[in-house]
Amino acid sequence: MAKRIRKIVTIDEEKCDGCGLCVPACEEGAIQIIDGKAKLIEDRLCDGLGNCLGECPRGAITIEEREAEEFDEEAVAAHVEVQETLQQATACGGGCPGSRLMESGEATRQPPATGPQPSQLSNWPVQLTLVPVHAPWLEDADLLISADCVPYALGGFHGELLAGKKVITACPKLDDVTPYFEKLVEIFRMREIRRVTVARMEVPCCAGLVALVRRALSESGADIPFEELVITIQGQQEAPVAV
Repeated sequence: MAKRIRKIVTIDEEKCDGCGLCVPACEEGAIQIIDGKAKLIEDRLCDGLGNCLGECPRGAITIEEREAEEFDEEAVAAHVEVQETLQQATACGGGCPGSRLMESGEATRQPPATGPQPSQLSNWPVQLTLVPVHAPWLEDADLLISADCVPYALGGFHGELLAGKKVITACPKLDDVTPYFEKLVEIFRMREIRRVTVARMEVPCCAGLVALVRRALSESGADIPFEELVITIQGQQEAPVAV
């Protein structure tokens, strides 16, 4: 997208204390708290009007004139829709169960009966931020999109889920999902994916990963078989949900 000199928000990270008051003040969703600091996530989402300025108690937000992408109303609409979908999917009344401290009994250290098991990982990188759309291993892939916590909860992750699949990992609660959505749309449009399996934890916040993938599939227009797997904190796999 072409750039021009225009007014746009700038944030002084040294002044910002991460209070988050500016986030709801930005109707376009252009500001998010990342690593404890407010950040402008994309130039094209900021209209430069500065509705967020008065909400910052530390004066960390100002307007500057610099070269930036044009304000994109269509990108804003898509971004806001994704955020609303994820908020609905991850809404947790009375405190999120995904953050609740729990113990499921004493873990026992038992070696595999037949010795160390071989890894079933057949692609690299695996984190969605690092995976390029043009990665050759995406072509004709049986694709597993796994929440970050799944391999820790499911003891047989490599044998039960990963074998024969290419894997991408992401966290819908802690990561910035806007670039995730855009990248997944590109992957589904540009690569011939045979099937998509989403493996998530049972906690409500993890449902955001399913919402993200479904939305990306719909936006891409690709007709790809989709399956959802839910893993309990105790390491059990619930019955798959085909869509």
